[in-house]
Amino acid sequence: MEPVDDARLYSGRYQVTHLIARGGMAIVYRAQDVLLNRPVAMKTLYPELSADPQFVEGFRREAQAAANLSHPNIVPVFDWGEHEGTYFIVMELVDGTSLADMLRGGRTLTASHSATLMAQVAAALGYAHRNGVVHRDVKPGNILIASDGQVKVTDFGIAQAMSVEDQLAEEGSVMGTATYFSPEQAEGAPVDGRSDIYSLGVVLYEMLAGRPPFIGDSPVAVSSQHVHGTVPPPSEFNSGIPPDLQAIVMEALAKSPDQRYQSAEDLRSDLMRFNEGQPVRAAQRDVAFFGADATRAVSKVAPGERTQAVPMMKGPRTDIRRRRKGSAGVIVVVVLLLLAVGGLAYFLAQKGGPPLVEMPNLVGQTDTAALQKLATDGIRLNNVKQTHSKVAVGLVISTSPKAGTTLKKNQKVNLTVSLGVQAAIVTIPSVKNLSIASAESELSSLPYLLNVHPVFLQTAPANTHPNPNTVISQVPAAGAKGHQGDRVTIYVLSPSAQFTVPSLVNDTTNQASAVLGQSGLTLGATTSTICSNTVPIGMVVSSSPAAGTLVNSGDQISLTTSKGYCKVQVPSVIGETQAQATLVLKNTHLQVQVSPTDPSTCSPSQVGTVTMESLLISHYVPYNSSITISVCDASTQQPTTTTSL
Repeated sequence: MEPVDDARLYSGRYQVTHLIARGGMAIVYRAQDVLLNRPVAMKTLYPELSADPQFVEGFRREAQAAANLSHPNIVPVFDWGEHEGTYFIVMELVDGTSLADMLRGGRTLTASHSATLMAQVAAALGYAHRNGVVHRDVKPGNILIASDGQVKVTDFGIAQAMSVEDQLAEEGSVMGTATYFSPEQAEGAPVDGRSDIYSLGVVLYEMLAGRPPFIGDSPVAVSSQHVHGTVPPPSEFNSGIPPDLQAIVMEALAKSPDQRYQSAEDLRSDLMRFNEGQPVRAAQRDVAFFGADATRAVSKVAPGERTQAVPMMKGPRTDIRRRRKGSAGVIVVVVLLLLAVGGLAYFLAQKGGPPLVEMPNLVGQTDTAALQKLATDGIRLNNVKQTHSKVAVGLVISTSPKAGTTLKKNQKVNLTVSLGVQAAIVTIPSVKNLSIASAESELSSLPYLLNVHPVFLQTAPANTHPNPNTVISQVPAAGAKGHQGDRVTIYVLSPSAQFTVPSLVNDTTNQASAVLGQSGLTLGATTSTICSNTVPIGMVVSSSPAAGTLVNSGDQISLTTSKGYCKVQVPSVIGETQAQATLVLKNTHLQVQVSPTDPSTCSPSQVGTVTMESLLISHYVPYNSSITISVCDASTQQPTTTTSL
């Protein structure tokens, strides 16, 4: 961050101090909320865009969308407004870095670290989707990593309700960042939460491979590849990527939304399974390796990071059937293909045909072992169907054709794999303010049977009850729908957690004591007083340690109170013009009165200037004292008489 030259005060409350970043539509500053005495992040729309109703509407929608989303992995919005023609949004200031900075220069992250971070992003997106909001601009620059490792998703600038059509871009174009577009977004088609899943797949791909799947020399070229191109497996660029994690990436990047994870929660569950060493569901499917699988060369052009309007691409996508247009031509092609296949079959029959193999018995084997056996025998997999059953999760229930059937080499077969017993749907209860033991007992017992994961916080959130080992919040939230066996994260204070000293300015000592008690702190000495021209007498001016400082539970906080207005020193304005003198005195917090000087005492050089002050120069007087200045008025200047001899 770099300090700003113009420390402007917005709406009399937010003082910008440092530049954080510049984006495609706005600038992000570090600012100080002088009312609550806390640092915040402030996003301001570029002045030239503040005059555009479309961009202002997008800004308003960002504030509204994010303000309605309360989740540990989403940056909260505190305020929004307009100041002298500039629109701004005030958000939580995240102490950390962006994922874009972590990946700069083609750097990669470990598989485990990548899965952990993306699971948190998926949790945030899942919450947004359940509340009817699609982000539509998921990219590394909008994913923040706090210093404690917690992930925060920000910038809902082009988010929209799932039922609302986009009106922010010009006709024939769409808003977003081309590198992370979903195919349907690039085509200008309606989007839902699965579009965010595709974008998240691009981000995960980049974290593992050191580059996104598609790069080109323009946003249009990249968008076209999202619609028409085939996704190269990330292992082409990093051979150390685990196969299960690659399977997760490729399922998220399926061009057809129906072939992707159907919810962010499904994606998050697979990422968690990967980190826990369990089989992932994506490895049981074959959804992303569609289309031509030929070797390809990609030009080395850095992807764009800006959110912008990009022309819509035209289909068809490689995995989606064309509409019945020009069906006669399609029929001709099909007939020709059938004739070619028939000719080939006849030729092979004359040559004795391909080698024959026997379908092995795969029932009861793991999906991974079954796939390996098929590959060894030269049999190809056509489809994996998943279904709930009493068979253990991940084991093969049946095959088509059945074991013992004679097959041709490279013939395709189908597998049916168990998802285990179907878990019952439950409404997740609230465990806030319960002890860890009580919360775990509540969630893990009938009828919920949920998997509880405690997270201990070393820094207490604002206005948090000071009791350690007590649940502060939970994800998913109380009232959400889930299934038995789902994971529920509960956030609790560590016994060694620290608390942030709250702002107590303008509070009475009694009010300050109550606020400190709510934060696990105690009131110390309050004998120190200072004068203040802004805080009324008897109210708190400051605290020690200062507001925002991290302290331990039970620490004493000393207060300094106001003893009333400060005195000001009377400046000399004699010889100044009336306007200059008035400005100087008002800036010194004196009330100015003007009276004319006796004309008989005014010389020509004194006309229009101050000749006298009613208060003693350099003496100290109470704040807002009244002072009268005497000014020689030109209209009262006596004319000079010349006598001729």
